[in-house]
Amino acid sequence: MLDHAGLEAVFAVIEEGAFDRAAIRLGITPSAVSHRVKTFEERIGAALIVRGTPCLPTDVGRKVHRHIERVHLLEAALLNDHPGLLSESGRGRRVKVRVVVNADSLATWCLGAFSDFTERTGYLVDVSTEDQDFALEWLARGDSDAAITASGVAPVGCDAHALGALRYRATASPAFVARYFGKGVTADALARAPSLTFNRKDTLQKRWSESFLGERIEHPTHFLPSSNAFVEACLRGMGWGLNPEALVQEHLTSGALVELVPNRVVDTALFWQINRLSADLLSDLTGAIVRRARDNLVQGGGFGTPGATAAPSSPGNDSRERSVPCPNRCLRGHAGHP
Repeated sequence: MLDHAGLEAVFAVIEEGAFDRAAIRLGITPSAVSHRVKTFEERIGAALIVRGTPCLPTDVGRKVHRHIERVHLLEAALLNDHPGLLSESGRGRRVKVRVVVNADSLATWCLGAFSDFTERTGYLVDVSTEDQDFALEWLARGDSDAAITASGVAPVGCDAHALGALRYRATASPAFVARYFGKGVTADALARAPSLTFNRKDTLQKRWSESFLGERIEHPTHFLPSSNAFVEACLRGMGWGLNPEALVQEHLTSGALVELVPNRVVDTALFWQINRLSADLLSDLTGAIVRRARDNLVQGGGFGTPGATAAPSSPGNDSRERSVPCPNRCLRGHAGHP
C-alpha cells in the first residue's frame, strides 16, 4: 500500500514548486513536508524532486505526480456519487485535467468547450499548446489526459474522435496586396512579399503557395507564435498568412482584409484523442468538445471544397490519414512531410 501522505507531499511540492508553499497548501510545517518527501523517496528508492528554485520533478517524480492526478480524478467521480465519503483532508481539493491543443483551436472554438466542462464539473484544466507529434507522445507516455491533433491514428490505449476541419484563408491587407500582388499572385511576387510563420515547424504558408503555383517558393517571413498576432499583423500590413476563417471573417466582410486568391481555402482535419484510463471519467469533456466542434468546424467526409488544399500522405498511412489536409501551424509535420 502506498503512503498516501507521502504521495500528497510530493504532489504538493511539484505543484507549488517549493517546500514552504507546499506546507501552506497541506496545512503542515515545511520540515514535515521535507520529512514526508524524503521518507517516500527512501521507500521507493528513487529521487522524486530536484531541489531548487523552483523545485522540479524527476522522471519518476512526474510519474508519481500523474498518478496522484488520476487518483484525484477517480476520487472526484466516486465522491460525486457518494459525498458522505469526503474527509476533511479532501475538502477544497480541485481536480485537474491535462489537455494538449493547437493554438488556433484554442483561439477559435475549443475554449467554449472547456468553459462548458469546468462550469458543469468544477474541475480545473491545464492546457498546453503543442504540435501534433509532441501531443501524441504526451498521450503515449500518459502525461496528458487528452489532445486535439491533426491525426486520426490514436496511440495504444487511446480513443480518437473525428471533430471536423478548421478552415484557413490566405489573407492580407488591401494595401499589402496592392503593393506586392498588383500584377497577381505569381512566383516572383510570393518570393518578395513577406509572409507570416507561426514557428519553424510551420509549413502552412509554403504549402499553400506550392499548391497554388505547383512549385516550392521560399518567401521572406516574420515569425509570430500567436494566432491573434497573425491576424493583427495582417491588418497592419506586415505580411500575408493563413488565418482561421473564424478569426478573419469579420475583417474580410468589412474589407479590412482580403484574400490573396478568393475562396482558395485550406481545411485542416482535427481529432480529439483521449486516454482510455480517463475516457469514462471525462465523458463530459469529450461531449463538450464534440458539440463545440460540430457547431464551429467544417463537417463532412474529406472536408473537401473547390480550391481546398491537402497534404500528401506517406505510403502505408491508413485511409483516415490520406484525407487529412496538412497540419495547421501549431502542429508539426508528420510522417511523409518534409
